[in-house]
Amino acid sequence: MHRKIIKFTAVAAMILLSCFSTGLMSGAASDLEPAEDISADSAAGFVSLAEAVPDVILEIRYYSTYNFVGERIDGYEEPCALITQEAAEALKGAADDAAELGYRLKIYDAYRPQSAVDNFIEWAEDIDDTRMKAYFYPELDKSVLFDQGYIARKSGHSRGSTVDLTLFDMNTGKEADMGGVFDYFGELSHPDYTTGLTDEQINNRNTLRDLMIENGFKPLSTEWWHFTLEDEPYPDTYFTFPVSKDSVSAS
Repeated sequence: MHRKIIKFTAVAAMILLSCFSTGLMSGAASDLEPAEDISADSAAGFVSLAEAVPDVILEIRYYSTYNFVGERIDGYEEPCALITQEAAEALKGAADDAAELGYRLKIYDAYRPQSAVDNFIEWAEDIDDTRMKAYFYPELDKSVLFDQGYIARKSGHSRGSTVDLTLFDMNTGKEADMGGVFDYFGELSHPDYTTGLTDEQINNRNTLRDLMIENGFKPLSTEWWHFTLEDEPYPDTYFTFPVSKDSVSAS
């Protein structure tokens, strides 16, 4: 039975971080055909997630210093979440379904410019920089991050239809307990990992996974928070424009 959604005001300050742009959602996604030769520096097919799905909560980790690098990441000029219009339409469905269960979607990351990926690579190559090891990779030596796939030269996020997110429980006023933190490097982050997890934590992971799959997203086998639109509109383009409301308002 669905839990009753209650009003919650404590997240109001977080919503102020959202970036808004105007005139972004004209035309349904089904009516749009991606340009065959779209430029990597063009945000023409992207929207502000805060405008497309107004009830999401944004906590853009790579704009902050609380991430595995320990500083703001290149390319994140504002605490916005940008995403392709097609992915936004699908995520709106997931948000509506989550609301019926008493949740809101909390977004950690969406579109990620290639400059951010390059920043990750530069950080990973600096073996001596381990300031955030205790929080995000306590079980790993930093030298293995490339070999084990935690850092890569390209990211699906740069194609614009991938989102990192969790559930925010409106009854408790807290994030749903997933049994592990966002961006933790280790088996604990695998969606099907169960060792030491409670029934509640396993159920929360499954709830998020089911919501996203039912709305057209495919999961990643190594990260419970990571989902990509099944029919992403730009499967071969890795975009370069910065994360900023100006990127979409100027397109």
